[in-house]
Amino acid sequence: MISKEECQELVKQFGKNENDSGSAEVQVAILTKRINNLRPHFQENKHDYHSNRGLLKMIGRRKAFLKYIERKDHDRYLKLINTLGLRK
Repeated sequence: MISKEECQELVKQFGKNENDSGSAEVQVAILTKRINNLRPHFQENKHDYHSNRGLLKMIGRRKAFLKYIERKDHDRYLKLINTLGLRK
């Protein structure tokens, strides 16, 4: 779970303005933060299959957003994955 402050910081960093929480870049950044925050949970609880399903759904949503960004503006896509440390 990410705090409201962390979410607002991501919106400021990746959005067009402070209220731009719906753009695809912001959504990818928020999903990436949530996915990375779940990593320690899965290192401790290897058999938590219910949470694992939620994680896979988040990864799928992020993948769809990234595909959309890549289709619309490839330069923005490359900049975003480099900033977030994702691979192609």
